Amino acid sequence: MSTEDATLAVDSLYREVGRSEWARLAAGMPNPLSETEVVQLRGIGDRLDLAEVREVYLPLSRLLSTYVENTKRLGAETADFLGEPDSTTPFVLAVAGSVAVGKSTIARLLRELMSRWPGTPRVELVTTDGFLHPNAELDRRGIMDRKGFPESYDRRALVRFLMDVKSGAPEARAPFYSHVRYDIVPDAQITVRRPDVVIVEGLNVLSPPPRPNEIAVSDLFDFSIYVDADVDDIASWYVSRFLTLRRSAFNNPNSFFKVFAELSDEEAMTTAMGYWNHTNLPNLRENVEPTRHRATLILKKGADHSVERVHLRKL
Repeated sequence: MSTEDATLAVDSLYREVGRSEWARLAAGMPNPLSETEVVQLRGIGDRLDLAEVREVYLPLSRLLSTYVENTKRLGAETADFLGEPDSTTPFVLAVAGSVAVGKSTIARLLRELMSRWPGTPRVELVTTDGFLHPNAELDRRGIMDRKGFPESYDRRALVRFLMDVKSGAPEARAPFYSHVRYDIVPDAQITVRRPDVVIVEGLNVLSPPPRPNEIAVSDLFDFSIYVDADVDDIASWYVSRFLTLRRSAFNNPNSFFKVFAELSDEEAMTTAMGYWNHTNLPNLRENVEPTRHRATLILKKGADHSVERVHLRKL
């Protein structure tokens, strides 16, 4: 089978829904978020606004509520069939995609929307940054320049964390990552105590297992979203975000990237494109983009960061 035929075969697994048709799926549904809340959720470079929330994410929230309710119902009915107490575990939602594509904003937004549902008031968000190996370990392995590639993560720790969540453990603990220090914070943890929903956001969460007999991280998801966009658009967003951070977060004296704060615009753009071409683009091409077809739903963004089309996996 040729690459083109394989792509067509994968595409046939999805329903494609245009923006206007998708927006109609939440007609009359009230938006629980204010403009101020939306602005606070928006990441650097994102153009999230009330219209985007109303036309894209309210319908998605409605769809997710259907999946969560039916997963809970199936769990209860299965327990009843077995003559056991209902022990339904948290619903796990994944958000995947490239650096700078806006997946963090989407994950935060979905946490807020889902936490407003009557049946799921407790929603936790965990990013896979916490499962990166510490910088000292990456240096020891000689892969500091491949931070974000699959081998830079403690995949087994992430699988253990999700297995604790999905097995119904009273607590599941994840390491804490500081974006200021660009490193894991020793002895700091995020504790998840049997919430209704756990959102897992990260680059490589849809990757297959490294060996056939191992569990894939995605085996532990109930629903997954891949945030997609043209590579040239993502590159532009990445550079724009780098320039913005140079004028803000990089000025923090504790920032790992403070050495970039004094760069000129031209130097900053050259530096950003260097990181993009050397690390982020190869990771996207080799590891992130090939997992797109593993998602339950794909959000396709246009050059202005707005979602143009939605692809939903057929049941």
